[in-house]
Amino acid sequence: MRAAILHAPGDLRVETVPDPVIEQPTDAVVRVVAAGICGTDLRGLAGHPGPVRGPRCGHEFVGVVEDTGSDVRGLRVGDLVVSPFQFSDGACAACTRGVPSSCRSGGMFGVDANGGQAEAVRVPFADATLVQVAADPGDDRLPGILALADVMSTGTHALASAALPAGATVAVVGDGAVGLCSVLAARRAGAERIFLFGRHANRLEVGKSFGATDFVTARGDEAHAVLLDATGGVGADLVVDAVGEQSALDTAMAVCADGGSVALVGGPHGGVDMMMCFLRNITVTGGLAPARTYLPGLVDDVLSGRIDPSPVFDHVVTLDDIALGYEAMAARTATKVLVRP
Repeated sequence: MRAAILHAPGDLRVETVPDPVIEQPTDAVVRVVAAGICGTDLRGLAGHPGPVRGPRCGHEFVGVVEDTGSDVRGLRVGDLVVSPFQFSDGACAACTRGVPSSCRSGGMFGVDANGGQAEAVRVPFADATLVQVAADPGDDRLPGILALADVMSTGTHALASAALPAGATVAVVGDGAVGLCSVLAARRAGAERIFLFGRHANRLEVGKSFGATDFVTARGDEAHAVLLDATGGVGADLVVDAVGEQSALDTAMAVCADGGSVALVGGPHGGVDMMMCFLRNITVTGGLAPARTYLPGLVDDVLSGRIDPSPVFDHVVTLDDIALGYEAMAARTATKVLVRP
């Protein structure tokens, strides 16, 4: 089969590799119908710090079950499934506490197991990892389902990890796919006012359709002043940092209301001032999203039409041309790229 292989920073190729097979009785083999490119993948291609080092790439995929191990009970050949970006055993203490992202037997696709940017994937702990989708592989809602594998689950986690007061104000720092999905999650959670910090007109339009009510296109102190002025100097009840760079972390802290929360879901590459958190009673929350916990409810929401995160995908490439998808996201001419095998 064909798969995206990262040989070294800047050297991504599509090559023929052995077809995946059942290695453990709890495995399944999934034929990929659609995959995604993530900002984490871009960091790996650029050689920046992060989990993605190669050789296999991709942790977001939707596909059809082609084979199952002898211990798999909940899946059948032919089922359409979506996978969270991490696999997990579903039985350990972390999994039973609702944080399968901390499963000691688990790991990340494209890092600790086959990558999803391929024609097929071996999925460990298939029953505990994969979620069935009551649709067919040609369903128009498939991009929305694919968005649940990572970015929409991550946005959902940002909101779920903080207690919002009635009529809450939420600020989302970053207009990438995670930021946009955080806006959609904030609307889903009942936030009354949602500020989106970003500078890309097309992404802000998507944010508006997702429920953003206010937009901040300035940066630094000027951006902080815009939100604080708009809230009468109070700030936001919850600030979602969907970027992770130090400038975004600084903005999140500056615009958070005293007694509010900052949700770190952008993979922080900097730090927060803990003394400031202490003095201002700011709760730091978020973390690596336990996507598998949220997937069943989110799948129902997409299939029922209650949410549609598919607009985060604004570019489609074939697997053979996946390097063009990486280039489009790196150049910010695409928000998020969907890959068809």
